[in-house]
Amino acid sequence: MNLGLAGKVVVVTGSSASIGHAAACEFAREGAHVVICGRDKARLDVAAKAIPSSAASVTAVACDVVQAEGAKTLLDATLAKHGAIDILVNNLGGAVGGRLISNSTDDDYRRTFEMNIVQMVRMIRLAVPHMANRPGAAIVNVASISGWVPQLASSGQYAGVKAALIHDTERWALELAKQGIRVNTVSPGAILAEGRGWDTYRQNHREDYDAYIEAAFPMGRLGKPEEVADVIVYLASSRSHWVNGRSLPVDGLEQPVRTERHWSGTH
Repeated sequence: MNLGLAGKVVVVTGSSASIGHAAACEFAREGAHVVICGRDKARLDVAAKAIPSSAASVTAVACDVVQAEGAKTLLDATLAKHGAIDILVNNLGGAVGGRLISNSTDDDYRRTFEMNIVQMVRMIRLAVPHMANRPGAAIVNVASISGWVPQLASSGQYAGVKAALIHDTERWALELAKQGIRVNTVSPGAILAEGRGWDTYRQNHREDYDAYIEAAFPMGRLGKPEEVADVIVYLASSRSHWVNGRSLPVDGLEQPVRTERHWSGTH
């Protein structure tokens, strides 16, 4: 299927590993100009070299987009090279603080909100003037299945901001439709990425990990970054031009965790 992404300028935040990097690779396979970013320059350089050569071009920008100056650095570098943006993938997110009310603080909630909602609003605000009325302009936000279904595997602050992101996506889509920009969200379930949370949990708590898989995943495994990336790329493409303001779970029909036994990994 031709997704019509060849030559498009695509910015993917948090793209040195896992879902963000997998998405950048898929855009590259479609022949797009790919702009990736991350805080660790050495790690980012390795990630850039791993992007398929079918990309029209690859630009790696070392910055922290949670900070206002980092977001501006990313947009300035993109515009200096390409002059415009066609697609923005807001992949960066996360949480700080404990999983329970008793071991999380007011500041944990504030920082988690900043890390997710505030930085995405900032990225959209900066990008929209350079995306408006461009053919196929699209924004894809990465939320989490934790924003759909309350469960004990994720912290309250993480679930709360992801639920807000899912809601705000539709609000932003309503606002930006007149400028020809679609806005959608993907909500991944638990993803197994090398060297990251669930991979570490699997290595250190194999018995609990296997029990969790059996209890929560009808398909018998966690998801892969590439499986989320495929959906991101589709939602960003012209083949999904009548999909707007929607959030699509990519979770293998994951079942909510409502007991204390499994909690170490987060989506």
